[in-house]
Amino acid sequence: MDLMVYLLLIVGIVLLMIGAEVMVRGAEQIALGFGISPLVVGLTVVAFGTSAPELAVGIRSALLDQADIALGNVVGSNILNILLILGLSAMITPMVVESRIIRREIPILLFVSFLLFALALDGTIASIEGVILFAGSVVYTVYAIRKSRKEASESTTVEERESPLKAMAFVLVGLGMLVFGAELLVDNAVILARWFGVSELLIGLTIVSIGTSLPEIATSVVAAMRGMRDMAVGNVIGSCLFNVLAVSGATAIFASGGLSVDPGLLQFDLPVMLAATVACLPIFATGHVISRWEGCVFFVYYLAYTTYLLLFSHGSESVEVMNWAMLSFVLPLTFVTLAILWYRDLKA
Repeated sequence: MDLMVYLLLIVGIVLLMIGAEVMVRGAEQIALGFGISPLVVGLTVVAFGTSAPELAVGIRSALLDQADIALGNVVGSNILNILLILGLSAMITPMVVESRIIRREIPILLFVSFLLFALALDGTIASIEGVILFAGSVVYTVYAIRKSRKEASESTTVEERESPLKAMAFVLVGLGMLVFGAELLVDNAVILARWFGVSELLIGLTIVSIGTSLPEIATSVVAAMRGMRDMAVGNVIGSCLFNVLAVSGATAIFASGGLSVDPGLLQFDLPVMLAATVACLPIFATGHVISRWEGCVFFVYYLAYTTYLLLFSHGSESVEVMNWAMLSFVLPLTFVTLAILWYRDLKA
């Protein structure tokens, strides 16, 4: 039985990697065939596709009355998207950030993230509030599609293009592999976690969020390796938007009596998500590039966040020391450095 769980975990990872390659290829051909930039495809088609596992897990968790897993999955996935995925992608190759991301998508993401935090302050995200959030995802999708019509297509030769039907087939096949692979990975990872007595909130913030974000990880890393850096960045930002609006909204709609919010999520994890989102603005705006060292900063912060969660779950005394170091030294130093770099860039 133990061996079967580990084997299914491996199968899930393999499906995620292959599915990401297939879907990125299909999305690239859609962008070329319809004259849509890879950035817009990443913000819409790829982002919605890679967020499908979060949506499936969220709705299923809501129906099973596992609110901590559902909301922890959304918050943990967004933290992972920004800190880990952008960090890894930028460490592979510096990520060029288009001006429209800084002008439009980042402000929209900041607004909806603070909106989610405000709705959660009373301890419950009601069903009507879930409807508002989900409706926001529909409005954003329509907005992005209309804007995409004004985007110029990437210059390429006709021979490189495939038929739209074939490209869409690649996207659907890749998406199916991503969803099935993520389901295998998450289900069996949760089994392992519960064997070790881990709480549902921690499962949602770590194992489930990592498992459901593996499509984003695989897709963004593959896109970065293929030189499609616009799609890699667009996938991360678009996925964060869909997570906050569509996933948390649908989860609150399906949850009986609304989606309850754990106090620990309000006190620590949601503020961390907001801080990571706010940090995108100066980092993206500095030269419109996420450099390798900035990617390393993101990556190290994700490791620190995960370490904190693990230490806290075991009641370690090291949590207070780590908390003091992060709040008193590391975070202030990072924000001062980013502010100085942003000021120099604006002055130049």
